[in-house]
Amino acid sequence: MSTGGAPPEGSAAAMFFGAIVPTGFLTFVKVLEIVGGILVAIPKTRNIGLLVLGPIVINILAINLYVIGHGAIFKPPVIGISVLAAYLLYAGREKFLGLLNS
Repeated sequence: MSTGGAPPEGSAAAMFFGAIVPTGFLTFVKVLEIVGGILVAIPKTRNIGLLVLGPIVINILAINLYVIGHGAIFKPPVIGISVLAAYLLYAGREKFLGLLNS
């Protein structure tokens, strides 16, 4: 979470993270974030990186909107990640539209 602290005990966010942290799922997501970030940094593999990071960005938005709530979706890190991902998607839109015209 962007606040750096634990969510209040008994809150939906605390129960959500209490359920997924022991499974190792977040480790898997962190590995995908690193791999996706490296791929986005390399111009030739940028679109593959966006395909890896796209679902992660959507999940960040969903967790902040539905689980954490209270306007968490409007926090600067969430907005920054969303805007940067949308910009990269827009910049490479012609290649992504090619996926639809197969």
